[in-house]
Amino acid sequence: MEKPKTTPKDFFLWAGALITFYWSVIATILLVINYIDYTFTNVLARLPDPYQSGISYQMASIIVLFPLYMFLMHLIRKDAIADPSRNEIWVRRWALILTLFVSGVAIAADLITLLTTFLNGEELTTSFLLKVLVILLVAAGVFMHFIADLKGYWDMFPKRKQAVSIGVAMLAVVVIVSGFFIVGTPQQARLARMDMQRISALQNIQDRVVSYWQAKRALPAGLSDLENAIQYGPLPTDPQTDAPYAYNATGALTFKLCATFATQGSGTSYPYYGEPVSMGIKEVKSNWQHAAGEVCFERTIDPNFFPPLTK
Repeated sequence: MEKPKTTPKDFFLWAGALITFYWSVIATILLVINYIDYTFTNVLARLPDPYQSGISYQMASIIVLFPLYMFLMHLIRKDAIADPSRNEIWVRRWALILTLFVSGVAIAADLITLLTTFLNGEELTTSFLLKVLVILLVAAGVFMHFIADLKGYWDMFPKRKQAVSIGVAMLAVVVIVSGFFIVGTPQQARLARMDMQRISALQNIQDRVVSYWQAKRALPAGLSDLENAIQYGPLPTDPQTDAPYAYNATGALTFKLCATFATQGSGTSYPYYGEPVSMGIKEVKSNWQHAAGEVCFERTIDPNFFPPLTK
């Protein structure tokens, strides 16, 4: 019996299906891992804006590529129904076997990572175990689906195949929608980015205040004293209202910086003045954490860490 020939249409349909499928699966795994990282935050991690960690890109990938994959597979199945010999073309067999190989390697690598971590005596945290479980479940699901396809199981039970397709589509929707409950909406992320800009601006002003005190052995009376085009450039202002930030000298070595924030702080440490001892800024155990609304940060300069400049 003559083997069916693979047409250019067959090749590009299967190539497109593989690319969109792999991309969708990887994006889904990374998206769920990001959710896990955000839910079980590491004290060393800084995730003030979760959408900057790739979540928006992964969401967009799933939204665009998963329906495209389903559409391409619909065209492939439609051709196979019209001409059953399309199930025997080499590109289909290679696509199924390649996917089985990749998913099998992913399962083995996932289990090796888990076992290695256990044998090394490292702590099996909830976050780590959930990530391992996610990769294992997705890879195992892909492996079982495609081995069933290779053996013709779905052709024998088309209703089960349809139920699986609907279930996977619903799962993709749940994964995307759950992100808005875990990390907030894009609008909330935009507000969080503005708050990060406010923190960065306050850090900039704080740095100027310290430099001013080192140079003049006195705190500036107001923000206008910090306007130094040669050394710093213009003072930062609020990114949303363009209003200046509030500054007050409350003592010989103490001062206060204030800003109005749009969101509650993320609960993770902001960079820059994260270590109170090494940075020489006293009373910063709260770091730059903030609630929504107007928040003031009181700072005390330690001359041992920031000695005045010698003339």
